[in-house]
Amino acid sequence: MTSAKIALYQTPQIRSCEKMAIDDLGLPEDELMKRAGSSAFSTLTMLHPDVRTIAVFCGSGNNAGDGYVLARLAQEKGYSVVINQYKSVENLPPAARHAASQAVAAGVLCQCLDDPIDSDAELIVDALLGIGLKGEVHGPIATAINQMNDSKLPILAIDTPSGLDADTGQVMGVCVRATATVTFIGYKLGLMTLDGPDHCGQIICHNLQLDKCLAAVQPVAFLLDGQLRQQLLPPRLKNSHKGKFGHVLVIGGNYGMPGAVYMATNAALRVGAGLVTVATRPEHARQVLPLLPEAMLHGVDEIADLLPLIAKATVCILGPGLGEDEWAKALFTAALASQLPMIIDASALRLLAQNPQHDDNWILTPHPGEAANLLDDTTAEIQKDRYQAVIRLQDQYGGNVVLKGAGSLVATDESEVYLCNAGNPGMASAGMGDALSGIIAGLAAQGLLLSEAAKLGVWLHATAGDAAAAKKGERGLLASDLMPQLHRLVNWVNE
Repeated sequence: MTSAKIALYQTPQIRSCEKMAIDDLGLPEDELMKRAGSSAFSTLTMLHPDVRTIAVFCGSGNNAGDGYVLARLAQEKGYSVVINQYKSVENLPPAARHAASQAVAAGVLCQCLDDPIDSDAELIVDALLGIGLKGEVHGPIATAINQMNDSKLPILAIDTPSGLDADTGQVMGVCVRATATVTFIGYKLGLMTLDGPDHCGQIICHNLQLDKCLAAVQPVAFLLDGQLRQQLLPPRLKNSHKGKFGHVLVIGGNYGMPGAVYMATNAALRVGAGLVTVATRPEHARQVLPLLPEAMLHGVDEIADLLPLIAKATVCILGPGLGEDEWAKALFTAALASQLPMIIDASALRLLAQNPQHDDNWILTPHPGEAANLLDDTTAEIQKDRYQAVIRLQDQYGGNVVLKGAGSLVATDESEVYLCNAGNPGMASAGMGDALSGIIAGLAAQGLLLSEAAKLGVWLHATAGDAAAAKKGERGLLASDLMPQLHRLVNWVNE
């Protein structure tokens, strides 16, 4: 039996859940705030059991109210607490005003937002903005955020680090760099993509006993995890042969780029593809052959050389090192005409952008720049809202789409979006995308649906990258370092 998928939400879904709790369950807003503040305080004591002096930065909304509740509870437990407040108590909204009044009555010291942080503070609590952020952060709030970051103290962010868009993961000018974030009701998408992972630290979620309300809300995405491996990679039958595990055709490797097809081929073999054939420039076939004795390499000058290879394949990778010259365009056109299941990457994505079409039998794997090209947009606009970008790509081009980057997103042909929170900065290096396309194709060749291959492939790629980085470090990590980790992961071998 497998556990439920971890759901991800955006602000409208969380607000809807809060409204249901108040309107349908009859919970006062004060009660929700008490639950949030209490959960935040319990998280603080769990993560920092030895801390006794804290500074709490409170803004002007209900996120501030959560901070005031935490401050009161800490004061009552004998902590030394100082609040740097943006608004005076009387200028807060009702529930937050009530929480602030109780904190003051309990003996919590309040000072102005721009006053120096208590020199004895061992920990900062960020309760400035939460998910209520609208627009760029500036003025006193921005100054306070910089003050917190400059302190070098550990920071616990309440709900969302102030300055981070909880829906998109975009930093809105300046953002708290938290060591941990305690978030409420459900996990927010923006905490796990784009800039979110750099600013949230450890993420802990408390549902505030609103399980029933949350169940009535449709998530915007789900988190990829190792459950997929359990479901999709069962032990193989002893009575097996290579033909049972599919035949991957890799098309690419134009002049100067033989390494791309090598990397894709190696990855496809490492995740268990039965056979891999490479169609590349004749000069490169001779170069790559000694490196890949397990693969079949064919020099292709023209379409007539490619068609027999297409006829034998189960799935095709189109694009690693393909280029955009006439040779590349001819192979691109022939491959698309084959109706093979297709993983399209790199140069082939640029060719597709020149001749857009819709197909349900492929997986596109763009990075943000390639996504911008496909959508006739800018990379900056793609990064502003990666979630909407991957949905737009899937809607326009069909099939399944992987938008690579921090918190890679997978939009499937089943109208679901998945986020991968594994992976590390060391994977921002040459050949990693080629490896991903090989992993996905190798899985699809073994009989996985394209949506399944995309999801599991992204998770395996990122998890292998993390395992390799744990052994060798992030800086200088190579795509080839992932190969032994992939072999281990698909066979459930732990080290």
